[in-house]
Amino acid sequence: MSHPQRRITLLGGSGFVGRELVANFAKAGFRVRVLTRRANACAHLAVLPQVECVIADVHDAATLTRQFTGSDVVINLVGILNERGFSGRGFAAAHAELTRKVVAACLEAGVPRLLHMSSLGAALDAPSHYLRSKGLAERHVRESPSALAWTIFRPSVIFGRHDSLLNRFASLLALSGGIMPLARAGALFAPVWVGDVAAAFQRALQDERSIGRCYDLPGPRRMSLRELVEYVGTLTGRPAKVIPLPDAIGKLQGRIMDFIPGKPFSSDNFRSLSVDNVSDQDGLSELGIAATTIETIAPTYLRTKHRGTIRG
Repeated sequence: MSHPQRRITLLGGSGFVGRELVANFAKAGFRVRVLTRRANACAHLAVLPQVECVIADVHDAATLTRQFTGSDVVINLVGILNERGFSGRGFAAAHAELTRKVVAACLEAGVPRLLHMSSLGAALDAPSHYLRSKGLAERHVRESPSALAWTIFRPSVIFGRHDSLLNRFASLLALSGGIMPLARAGALFAPVWVGDVAAAFQRALQDERSIGRCYDLPGPRRMSLRELVEYVGTLTGRPAKVIPLPDAIGKLQGRIMDFIPGKPFSSDNFRSLSVDNVSDQDGLSELGIAATTIETIAPTYLRTKHRGTIRG
């Protein structure tokens, strides 16, 4: 079904989930505007028909209002897994404060529809800055005036060809010779395929019953962090030797890695892992989407992308 006259403006559209969503909407005939800080971050999308990449400071309220004007839908995908420093201010700015500005700009620009990306475990009383800031962002969306029709999505960890989850584990296993000390190795996840997450956003725009709803998006299988690492090891031909760390050592690991450039792990990550990333609500099913298993997708890229680690 084509929607040549409908315009979607995306924040975070050049990222992992964004590139999937932009391509799908463009293919469906939507006009898509992607707001980005850097032109090179959006280069892979600019070649798509119907897609316009705009250099913009999304944290500037006036800029948001100007860029949202004329849009039928705004989609906020912005999210960070770690911040500079330890105060929580970075998470608050990227998640809660930005979402507050997005809601205000939608109302000022007359945008009727907002789709917002959150996360399983988001709550005002959650144990980590990441989850609390996501919870506050949700509250800003939920408390918006009735003129703005919103839908919230709360996925578990997302996997796919360009993910930073399974690919990172594959790289770490290659560097470490398969040895993996893990904090909170028993923490549970329900990995969901990026294609299914993108489909959820598309289905929500087609179904008015999604307005004012919050959809948890777990995948079909629950796996512990240990099982995820071991599965990656199996696919890449480098069996993982997982060493579960006691919480005291895991906390120390997080504090040490707080000071490593890029923060491959952090104290805030450790606190987030104290909450299982699963849900009994099947938002994919409610939206008419049959969830894709990790076994269907992960082998298609881990066995080829990381083939240098495969034995024999």
